[in-house]
Amino acid sequence: MRIVVLVSGTGSNLQSVIDAVKGGELDLDIAAVGADREGTYGLERSSEAGLETFVVNFNSFPTRDEWDAALTARVESYAPDVVVSSGFMRIVSADFIAAFDGKYLNTHPALLPAFPGAHGVRDAMAYGVKVTGCTVHWADAGVDTGPIIAQEAVAIEPGDTEESLHERIKIAERRLLVNTLAALAAAS
Repeated sequence: MRIVVLVSGTGSNLQSVIDAVKGGELDLDIAAVGADREGTYGLERSSEAGLETFVVNFNSFPTRDEWDAALTARVESYAPDVVVSSGFMRIVSADFIAAFDGKYLNTHPALLPAFPGAHGVRDAMAYGVKVTGCTVHWADAGVDTGPIIAQEAVAIEPGDTEESLHERIKIAERRLLVNTLAALAAAS
C-alpha cells in the first residue's frame, strides 16, 4: 500500500507511522509527506527519515481554490492508495475529496461525531464529558464527518488540562493510526 501523509505541525502521528514502517510493524510505502507551509517539524522528521517531502504553501496562492487544485495535483502525482491527514490543519475542498474518494484518512482527537473541528480536546473539556478519545475515519466533504473506521476512548482525569489530556489522546491516536493502516495494508 502506497500512502501520502499531509501534516501541518510537529508530525508526531507521522513519526509513529515512520517508526512502525522501519520496525516492520507496517508493510507500506510512504511515497511522500506534504505540508501546507514551510518549516514544519513534520517535514524535518520526514527528511531525517529519508522520505520525499513537498510543500504546497497555502499563503502562496491568491485563492483557496487555486491552493486546493495545486495540492490535489501534487498528491495525485504520487498515485497513493491512501492519503493520510495527520494533523493537517487545512480543510480541503469537495474536489480534493472527490479526487481521493474513499482514500482520504483523517485522525481526530475526539470521539466523533462529538466535538468536530479544530478544538476537539478543548470542546470536550468545556462540555464536561468524563470520556473523550480519538477517531480515525474516512474524510468526506464535511468537517470531521465521514465513515468512522476506529475509535479509542481516553478518560478525562481530575486535574487534567487541555495539554495533559491532549498528550494522552495523542498516544492513543498514534496507536490507532498505526493499527488502522496495518489493517488497511493487510486487506489491500
